[in-house]
Amino acid sequence: FSATFPDEVKRLSEQLLKNPIRIEVARPNATADTVTHTIHRCEEAQKRRLLTHLVRSRELRQVLVFTRTRLSARRLARYLQEEGLSAAEIHSDKTQAERMQALADFKANAITLLVATDIAARGLDITQLPHVINFELPQSAEDYVHRIGRTGRAGQSGEAISLVSPEEDEM
Repeated sequence: FSATFPDEVKRLSEQLLKNPIRIEVARPNATADTVTHTIHRCEEAQKRRLLTHLVRSRELRQVLVFTRTRLSARRLARYLQEEGLSAAEIHSDKTQAERMQALADFKANAITLLVATDIAARGLDITQLPHVINFELPQSAEDYVHRIGRTGRAGQSGEAISLVSPEEDEM
């Protein structure tokens, strides 16, 4: 069972298995119907302030925020903390123990915002996660689907918010 089925795995399974059967419950790269999608256009320099405004004004709790790079995640988490918001970061520069602790704190509502790179988009299971925010748009549509696939699960509603600067229009 897998949420993804890369072409390489498909080719390998066809070589190794006799009469394999593939069962799909949804079309590839489909987003859940239970997720609402919102785009906020703003200048790149205004994204941090817009994010903090959204979190505070809407009193958002349990927000998974995605960035493209480890450096962006680190800087954004630090900024959010300086603004008085409870935030942690997970990315490949963190040890497995550090990532697990940050995730445990997030699940226990000890922190409000978990800032992550796409390393966290796949296989991350958070029951009833209400909000995913794309602070930076991902490089591909497939990555977008995996990011927002963390919310709107098991029939629950979810919200995907993307902060989009003019520089990201071509993505």
